[in-house]
Amino acid sequence: MAEIKGTPKPTEVGKDARMWGMLCHLLGLFTCFVGPLIIWMLKKAEDPFIDDQGKEALNFQITVGIAFIAVGIVPVLLRFLACVTPLLGLAVSVADIVFCIIACIKANGGEAYRYPVAIRFIK
Repeated sequence: MAEIKGTPKPTEVGKDARMWGMLCHLLGLFTCFVGPLIIWMLKKAEDPFIDDQGKEALNFQITVGIAFIAVGIVPVLLRFLACVTPLLGLAVSVADIVFCIIACIKANGGEAYRYPVAIRFIK
């Protein structure tokens, strides 16, 4: 995996930074973007790893929120897609859960994780 510029190597990441990085991803599952936003805003100055993972979790949760809004709007605009709306919502939910669990595991190990599908609103 390519090293992310400005992010410390896994062996250089402290225990507290790994915990806060993991919590950014984990809280995204339960609070959408609010949990990662709060942690990122409060802890970003303490460690570059927390700053990086907080932004990553926040960007992904904003992307997931946009996907849920799109899933809700599409059947209103295109009535013939109304039957697939529950499947699309389920797919977004499953992807959110799976990617967040992977991110939690990687962040807890001190490895910077990049979600494969996330719009980078915050850089």
